[in-house]
Amino acid sequence: MTEKAAMRAQLMAREAALDAEYLVRSDAGIAPRLFALPEFEDARTVLFFYSVGHEPDTHLLIERALEIGKTVALPESRANGIMVARRITSLGELVPGKYGIPAPTADMPEIAPEEFDFVVVPALAYDLGGYRLGRGGGYYDRYLPQTRAFKCGAARERMFFPRVAREEHDVRVNCVVTETKVWRFSRPKSE
Repeated sequence: MTEKAAMRAQLMAREAALDAEYLVRSDAGIAPRLFALPEFEDARTVLFFYSVGHEPDTHLLIERALEIGKTVALPESRANGIMVARRITSLGELVPGKYGIPAPTADMPEIAPEEFDFVVVPALAYDLGGYRLGRGGGYYDRYLPQTRAFKCGAARERMFFPRVAREEHDVRVNCVVTETKVWRFSRPKSE
Protein backbone atom coordinates (compact mmCIF):
# COMPACT_ATOMS: atom_id res chain seq x y z
CA MET A 1 0.00 0.00 0.00
CA THR A 2 1.36 3.44 -0.94
CA GLU A 3 1.81 6.23 1.59
CA LYS A 4 -1.13 8.07 0.03
CA ALA A 5 -3.40 5.02 0.09
CA ALA A 6 -2.56 4.29 3.72
CA MET A 7 -3.13 7.90 4.78
CA ARG A 8 -6.34 8.06 2.74
CA ALA A 9 -7.75 5.00 4.52
CA GLN A 10 -6.93 6.48 7.96
CA LEU A 11 -8.39 9.87 7.10
CA MET A 12 -11.57 8.45 5.58
CA ALA A 13 -12.21 6.70 8.91
CA ARG A 14 -11.47 9.93 10.77
CA GLU A 15 -13.83 11.87 8.50
CA ALA A 16 -16.62 9.31 8.92
CA ALA A 17 -16.38 9.71 12.71
CA LEU A 18 -17.02 13.49 12.67
CA ASP A 19 -20.19 14.19 14.63
CA ALA A 20 -23.22 15.95 13.17
CA GLU A 21 -23.02 18.93 15.53
CA TYR A 22 -19.43 19.62 14.47
CA LEU A 23 -20.35 19.31 10.78
CA VAL A 24 -23.09 21.95 11.12
CA ARG A 25 -20.84 24.30 13.12
CA SER A 26 -18.00 23.82 10.65
CA ASP A 27 -20.19 24.51 7.60
CA ALA A 28 -21.49 27.69 9.24
CA GLY A 29 -17.91 28.94 9.66
CA ILE A 30 -16.55 28.02 6.23
CA ALA A 31 -19.19 29.76 4.12
CA PRO A 32 -18.75 33.37 5.30
CA ARG A 33 -14.95 33.10 5.18
CA LEU A 34 -15.02 31.86 1.61
CA PHE A 35 -17.46 34.57 0.50
CA ALA A 36 -15.32 37.27 2.16
CA LEU A 37 -12.22 36.37 0.12
CA PRO A 38 -11.42 39.28 -2.23
CA GLU A 39 -10.58 36.75 -4.94
CA PHE A 40 -14.07 35.28 -4.65
CA GLU A 41 -15.73 38.69 -4.56
CA ASP A 42 -13.87 39.68 -7.76
CA ALA A 43 -14.48 36.37 -9.56
CA ARG A 44 -16.98 36.27 -12.38
CA THR A 45 -16.75 32.55 -13.19
CA VAL A 46 -16.49 29.97 -10.39
CA LEU A 47 -16.08 26.19 -10.43
CA PHE A 48 -17.55 24.48 -7.36
CA PHE A 49 -17.79 20.82 -6.41
CA TYR A 50 -21.06 19.24 -5.29
CA SER A 51 -20.46 18.12 -1.71
CA VAL A 52 -21.55 14.72 -0.46
CA GLY A 53 -21.16 12.86 2.83
CA HIS A 54 -19.03 14.71 5.35
CA GLU A 55 -17.46 17.12 2.86
CA PRO A 56 -17.90 20.83 3.64
CA ASP A 57 -21.37 21.79 2.40
CA THR A 58 -21.15 23.57 -0.95
CA HIS A 59 -24.88 23.58 -1.77
CA LEU A 60 -25.60 26.90 -0.05
CA LEU A 61 -22.38 28.35 -1.49
CA ILE A 62 -23.48 27.41 -5.00
CA GLU A 63 -26.98 28.84 -4.51
CA ARG A 64 -25.60 32.08 -3.08
CA ALA A 65 -23.08 32.46 -5.93
CA LEU A 66 -25.90 32.03 -8.45
CA GLU A 67 -28.05 34.58 -6.56
CA ILE A 68 -25.32 37.23 -6.72
CA GLY A 69 -24.86 36.75 -10.46
CA LYS A 70 -21.72 34.67 -10.75
CA THR A 71 -21.33 32.20 -13.58
CA VAL A 72 -21.24 28.84 -11.79
CA ALA A 73 -20.02 25.49 -13.04
CA LEU A 74 -19.82 21.99 -11.62
CA PRO A 75 -17.68 19.09 -12.79
CA GLU A 76 -18.82 16.31 -15.07
CA SER A 77 -16.63 13.26 -14.42
CA ARG A 78 -15.71 11.15 -17.42
CA ALA A 79 -13.79 7.93 -17.94
CA ASN A 80 -10.06 7.68 -17.15
CA GLY A 81 -10.08 10.38 -14.48
CA ILE A 82 -11.02 13.16 -16.90
CA MET A 83 -13.42 15.93 -15.91
CA VAL A 84 -14.95 18.88 -17.67
CA ALA A 85 -16.77 21.84 -16.15
CA ARG A 86 -20.32 22.66 -17.19
CA ARG A 87 -22.33 25.79 -16.46
CA ILE A 88 -25.38 25.42 -14.26
CA THR A 89 -28.16 27.83 -13.42
CA SER A 90 -29.77 25.80 -10.61
CA LEU A 91 -29.03 22.82 -8.40
CA GLY A 92 -32.40 21.46 -9.48
CA GLU A 93 -31.12 20.74 -12.99
CA LEU A 94 -28.47 18.25 -11.83
CA VAL A 95 -28.77 14.51 -12.45
CA PRO A 96 -27.02 11.55 -10.80
CA GLY A 97 -23.52 11.41 -12.25
CA LYS A 98 -20.52 9.17 -11.81
CA TYR A 99 -20.35 7.72 -8.27
CA GLY A 100 -23.98 8.89 -7.80
CA ILE A 101 -22.90 12.49 -7.22
CA PRO A 102 -25.32 15.05 -8.72
CA ALA A 103 -23.74 16.56 -11.83
CA PRO A 104 -24.58 18.65 -14.88
CA THR A 105 -25.76 16.90 -18.02
CA ALA A 106 -23.62 16.55 -21.13
CA ASP A 107 -25.77 19.09 -23.00
CA MET A 108 -25.06 21.93 -20.54
CA PRO A 109 -22.51 24.50 -21.79
CA GLU A 110 -18.89 23.53 -21.15
CA ILE A 111 -16.60 26.17 -19.65
CA ALA A 112 -12.93 25.86 -20.53
CA PRO A 113 -10.41 25.70 -17.64
CA GLU A 114 -8.80 29.01 -18.64
CA GLU A 115 -12.13 30.83 -18.27
CA PHE A 116 -12.36 30.32 -14.50
CA ASP A 117 -11.42 33.04 -12.04
CA PHE A 118 -11.93 30.92 -8.91
CA VAL A 119 -12.06 27.17 -8.21
CA VAL A 120 -13.31 25.62 -4.97
CA VAL A 121 -11.23 22.46 -4.67
CA PRO A 122 -12.43 19.39 -2.77
CA ALA A 123 -10.16 17.15 -0.72
CA LEU A 124 -10.26 14.56 1.98
CA ALA A 125 -7.62 16.63 3.81
CA TYR A 126 -5.27 19.59 3.37
CA ASP A 127 -1.92 20.48 4.87
CA LEU A 128 0.10 23.53 5.92
CA GLY A 129 1.88 23.57 2.55
CA GLY A 130 -1.35 24.00 0.60
CA TYR A 131 -1.37 20.40 -0.64
CA ARG A 132 -4.42 18.19 -0.71
CA LEU A 133 -5.09 14.53 -0.32
CA GLY A 134 -8.00 13.69 -2.58
CA ARG A 135 -10.22 10.66 -2.63
CA GLY A 136 -8.13 8.82 -5.20
CA GLY A 137 -9.82 9.43 -8.54
CA GLY A 138 -7.21 11.86 -9.86
CA TYR A 139 -9.78 14.16 -11.49
CA TYR A 140 -8.54 17.39 -9.90
CA ASP A 141 -4.89 16.33 -10.23
CA ARG A 142 -5.46 16.32 -14.00
CA TYR A 143 -7.72 19.38 -14.13
CA LEU A 144 -6.02 21.95 -11.89
CA PRO A 145 -2.84 22.34 -13.99
CA GLN A 146 -5.06 23.48 -16.89
CA THR A 147 -6.42 26.56 -15.10
CA ARG A 148 -4.79 29.77 -13.85
CA ALA A 149 -7.78 30.44 -11.57
CA PHE A 150 -7.38 31.17 -7.86
CA LYS A 151 -7.60 27.73 -6.23
CA CYS A 152 -9.31 27.62 -2.85
CA GLY A 153 -9.62 24.54 -0.70
CA ALA A 154 -12.65 24.15 1.56
CA ALA A 155 -11.81 22.00 4.58
CA ARG A 156 -12.88 21.23 8.07
CA GLU A 157 -10.31 22.21 10.70
CA ARG A 158 -10.24 18.61 11.94
CA MET A 159 -9.17 17.50 8.42
CA PHE A 160 -6.29 19.98 8.18
CA PHE A 161 -2.83 18.59 9.04
CA PRO A 162 0.84 19.63 9.19
CA ARG A 163 1.54 17.41 6.16
CA VAL A 164 -0.40 15.02 3.92
CA ALA A 165 1.14 12.43 1.62
CA ARG A 166 2.01 14.03 -1.70
CA GLU A 167 3.58 13.25 -5.03
CA GLU A 168 5.45 15.30 -7.60
CA HIS A 169 2.39 15.93 -9.79
CA ASP A 170 0.26 17.32 -6.92
CA VAL A 171 -0.89 20.94 -7.36
CA ARG A 172 -1.03 23.30 -4.40
CA VAL A 173 -3.98 25.55 -3.75
CA ASN A 174 -3.65 29.30 -3.12
CA CYS A 175 -5.55 29.09 0.15
CA VAL A 176 -7.62 26.83 2.36
CA VAL A 177 -10.71 28.07 4.17
CA THR A 178 -11.69 26.30 7.38
CA GLU A 179 -14.34 27.19 9.93
CA THR A 180 -11.82 29.16 11.98
CA LYS A 181 -9.27 30.58 9.56
CA VAL A 182 -8.13 31.34 6.03
CA TRP A 183 -4.73 29.78 5.36
CA ARG A 184 -2.81 31.44 2.49
CA PHE A 185 0.20 29.90 0.82
CA SER A 186 3.06 31.60 -0.99
CA ARG A 187 3.66 30.37 -4.51
CA PRO A 188 7.01 29.54 -6.04
CA LYS A 189 7.79 31.79 -9.02
CA SER A 190 7.44 28.85 -11.40
CA GLU A 191 3.77 28.30 -10.44
